[in-house]
Amino acid sequence: MELLNQRLIVAGKRKTAIAKAMICAGEGKVTINKIPYENLSSEFHRLLLKEPVEIARKILGDFKFNISVTTNGGGTEGRIEASRLAIAKAIYKFTKSSELRKAYLDYDKNILVADTRRKEPYKPGDSKARSKRQKSYR
Repeated sequence: MELLNQRLIVAGKRKTAIAKAMICAGEGKVTINKIPYENLSSEFHRLLLKEPVEIARKILGDFKFNISVTTNGGGTEGRIEASRLAIAKAIYKFTKSSELRKAYLDYDKNILVADTRRKEPYKPGDSKARSKRQKSYR
């Protein structure tokens, strides 16, 4: 099979967090910063990272890929969402399955498409991005 010696590196971003996923043929291990995703402390984070893998299992049958994700920047939630995006993009680009792409987009658009929302910058002379200073003379 041609996928045996192939490796692919895909990036995912969320806010200031960046995740890089390396995918290759293997036995189905998914690690985040060298830790298996099953060992994460939060059940919600495990479920978020499991979604792209389980959808791929359902569509492709057997899941014979090793995915190694390294993340940096941002906070915990941003890293998890960037990792989820990187994993899904890596599986899709590695398999080139249009059926898998359709299943991902039907399930949740943000699995394959990055969320480009960013924090709004502070305005000059104000304390926050939107709130203005109150007037006290009324």
